[in-house]
Amino acid sequence: MGKTALITGITGQDGSYLAELLLGMGYRVVGMTRRTSTDVHERIRHIVEDVEFVSGDLLDQTSMTKIVADTKPDEVYNLAAQSFVPASWMQPVLTGEFTALGVTRVLEAVRAVDPKIRFYQASSSEMFGKVAEVPQREETPFYPRSPYGVAKVYGHWITVNYRESYDMFAVSGILFNHESPRRGKEFVTRKISDGVARIKLGLARELRLGNLDAQRDWGFAGDYVRAMWLMLQQERPEDYVIATGRTHSVREFCRIAFETAGLGSYEEYVKVDPRFIRPAEVDLLIGDPGKAKRVLNWAPEVSFEQLVQMMVEADIDRIRATLPTGS
Repeated sequence: MGKTALITGITGQDGSYLAELLLGMGYRVVGMTRRTSTDVHERIRHIVEDVEFVSGDLLDQTSMTKIVADTKPDEVYNLAAQSFVPASWMQPVLTGEFTALGVTRVLEAVRAVDPKIRFYQASSSEMFGKVAEVPQREETPFYPRSPYGVAKVYGHWITVNYRESYDMFAVSGILFNHESPRRGKEFVTRKISDGVARIKLGLARELRLGNLDAQRDWGFAGDYVRAMWLMLQQERPEDYVIATGRTHSVREFCRIAFETAGLGSYEEYVKVDPRFIRPAEVDLLIGDPGKAKRVLNWAPEVSFEQLVQMMVEADIDRIRATLPTGS
């Protein structure tokens, strides 16, 4: 029998790519979802028949412990969180419940059922915030600049604490921004690719964005989930920065996106809207993936330029398919 993996947040971008990867390796994949009256399986519709689903909630310790006990996973990937940074200012307490205390509930479930289960925590580059050094490494001090970043720091350190207190194989992947055509439209990269597609197809005339000079280390989500899996296959549990080591501005993302669609200069269409500027912006986030390359033999395969092109082309195809024939 192959291994069993339990994935929280399986219906999200990362969960969908991770489930695909593990299914391809012969894993039994169990996905935890919250009870809801709406269909949340859009990103995993193509593999939904191959995944086992269980209902649970990161806010409910009893349900988490029961799920771990019933499914008997070899590996647990905790990807579930309130992960949209701007929303964390509007819902700081809820963000803390899911993104911070939710990690503790999953870890406590693993510890109570079987401490030998290997655990992966999705940490974030947002933990670095007001950065102490550039680029950021595993040893770089954290200085989060949003309720989301603060909650992720708690989740990161509670993972370290359980590893050291209970001798558990619990690791954190400090992932820098990773995008794909499956990214939610509330994120700036997908907002751009979707907006460009709508302009290209005559459904919009402009695209409103916040700080065009904000810079991020952007990679492809499909590359990053491979790093998650590699972390749980090592002899020793350690934390890793997963990044490309290159940084790009929102402005550069726009330039490539509009050129990919054949629309020329982005300046003709993009308008800066103060409503989309963060209350506290992070500094230059750029990761040093040296340890991941050295220990995990991991490196990103999709370039930034390929990522932008992939996202724009996917959104053009998606929207075009919804239009009346001949449009």
